[in-house]
Amino acid sequence: MWRALPADETCDRLLIAALPHVPFDGWSEKALAAAAAELDIEPEDARQAFPGGPVGLVTYHAAYADRRMEDALKETDLAAMRVRERIAHAVRLRLEQSAVHREAIRAALPILAQPANGPHALASLYRTVDTIWFAAGDKTTDFGFYTKRALLAGVYLSTLLYWLNDGSEGGEATWAFLDRRIADVMRIQTARARFTGFRLPGFGLLQRLREAARAAADPTHGRGPERPS
Repeated sequence: MWRALPADETCDRLLIAALPHVPFDGWSEKALAAAAAELDIEPEDARQAFPGGPVGLVTYHAAYADRRMEDALKETDLAAMRVRERIAHAVRLRLEQSAVHREAIRAALPILAQPANGPHALASLYRTVDTIWFAAGDKTTDFGFYTKRALLAGVYLSTLLYWLNDGSEGGEATWAFLDRRIADVMRIQTARARFTGFRLPGFGLLQRLREAARAAADPTHGRGPERPS
């Protein structure tokens, strides 16, 4: 099974305290030190809570946001929605919950874009789309498991970038953009079912998502097909 990054109470507290400092200090030791001071936690203990440094803090934030989204989705009657509506609702919920920290998310992107942090970025993206598909009721265990996650990864990333620069009332332009992207994906899925030998756009992302999933493997946590013995 694939790993869900486990929650940690101390990390949660430090993250929440650090987030207001990130727009000014970035995802940095300075922001983490300010959070530690507010919580009366020793700076060294705070650093050890996120051994990866800034990228460790960023990826923990992504996992924390995934957990918040998943908890909220459990309170939603997803069974009454079509699959595409469940996916759209989950993506929208993930972004709406993060709206207050939009600038912190913007500041995280250059860190995740660094080549050395590529595996962390892909693992975080994989966890997000996997959480969404699992909440939507996906039980796929074949190649389609990764296909769906690769397609959703493209939808989620493009919508995130659009959302970061959206000044429309209530983010309505973002939600319309999201609906269009999901409609595009549905057309791709339909075309794939009709034509043999169809090669998915972004097939490289599919390969990389599969690698990220394997890198995040853990026998006791997460969701997805079990690795063959």
